[in-house]
Amino acid sequence: MITTEQIKELSRRRDDLYRYLRIEDRKIEWEEEQEKTTAPDFWDSPKDAEAQLRKVAEIKSWLDGYAEVAQLVDDLELLSEFVREGGATEEELDTHYTTTLEQIEQLEMRNMLSEPEDKMGAIMDINAGAGGTEALDWASMLLRMYTRWGERNGYKVRIADMQEGEEVGVKSATLLFEGDYAYGYLQSEIGVHRMVRLSPFNANNKRQTTFASVFVAPAIDDTIEITVNPADIEWDTYRSSGAGGQNVNTVETGVRLRYHGKDPDTGEAVEFLIENTETRSQLMNRENAMRILRSKLYQRELEKRRAVQTELEKSKKRIEWGSQIRSYVFDDRRVKDHRTGHQTSNVEAVMDGEIDDFIKTYLML
Repeated sequence: MITTEQIKELSRRRDDLYRYLRIEDRKIEWEEEQEKTTAPDFWDSPKDAEAQLRKVAEIKSWLDGYAEVAQLVDDLELLSEFVREGGATEEELDTHYTTTLEQIEQLEMRNMLSEPEDKMGAIMDINAGAGGTEALDWASMLLRMYTRWGERNGYKVRIADMQEGEEVGVKSATLLFEGDYAYGYLQSEIGVHRMVRLSPFNANNKRQTTFASVFVAPAIDDTIEITVNPADIEWDTYRSSGAGGQNVNTVETGVRLRYHGKDPDTGEAVEFLIENTETRSQLMNRENAMRILRSKLYQRELEKRRAVQTELEKSKKRIEWGSQIRSYVFDDRRVKDHRTGHQTSNVEAVMDGEIDDFIKTYLML
C-alpha cells in the first residue's frame, strides 16, 4: 500500500528537479535558440543548421522530461484522493506510483551525467578471461546481454570487430552504441564480470567459475566543432618584408592574430599568437590565420580528449579473482554488484539485457 509520505517524497523530488534542471532558465534558452531557426538564412550553412537543431532538441528533451514527471506526480496526488473516495483501486495507485518513481529516477540519473563525454555514444570491448571454453561462452553471453540492453533502450548497436572461439563463444568483441548518453550509462559496466555455474562443457557437470572483462570508452567523432568568439581575437596588420628587411610590398598585408580565450570546461586561459604573410592579400592572410587558429584549438581539444582516454585506460583491471565488479551465480539464482551491493534473483532477465537497475544504482552513488 502506497502511503501519503511516499507520495510527498516524490513531490519533493519533483520540486528538487525543477531547481536542479533550471527549468525556467531552460524555457527562456529554448525560446531564444528556437528563434534562431526561423532566420531567413538559417539553412545557408546546413552543417551549422543541423548543429543548432540538435541544440534545440536537447534543451526541449529536458523540458519534456520534466513536464512528464510533473504531470505524473500531479496525477499520483489526484489518484490518491480518488482511492480515499473509492473512485480508484489500491492496485491502480501502486502501478502509477511505480511508473512515476521510475521516471523520476531516470531524469535524476540523466541529470548526473554532466561530463561532456557522457552524452556521447560508446565503444565497448569484451574480452574472455581465465576459464578456457567456459570463458569464451561467457564472453558471448555478455555480448548478447549488452546488445539486448542497447536495443531495449533505443540505441543502434553494431559489432565493429569480433574474434570467435575455436569451438564456441568469442575471444573478444567490440560493440558500437550509437545514440545519446550511451557512454554515460555504460561506464558503470567497466570492470571484470564473474560467472559461476554448473558448466555444460564439463562431463561431470561441475560448478565452474570464469571471468570476462568489459571496457567502455566514449565514441569521439573524427571532427570536432570549433567555435571562435570574435571578442577573443585582436588583429594587427603590418608590412610584409623579405630577407634583410627589404620590403616585399608597401601596404600592410601581413596580419598578426592574438587569441585570448578560456577553456569552456576549466576556465583556464588559452592564448595564441599567430602571424601570417602567406599572400599579398590581407583578406586571405586573415583567413589563413583563422584557419591556423582553428587547427590549434582543434589539436588542443584532441589532447584533452586523449587525456580522458588515458584516465579511462587506467581503470582497466586484470581478469582474475578479487577484481570483479559483479558476480553472476546461475545455480544460486543471484546477480550481485560488489560496488553497490545491489542484487537480483532474476538471472534470466539480466542476461536478456535488463541491467538498468544496476546502472541506476551505480550512478546514484
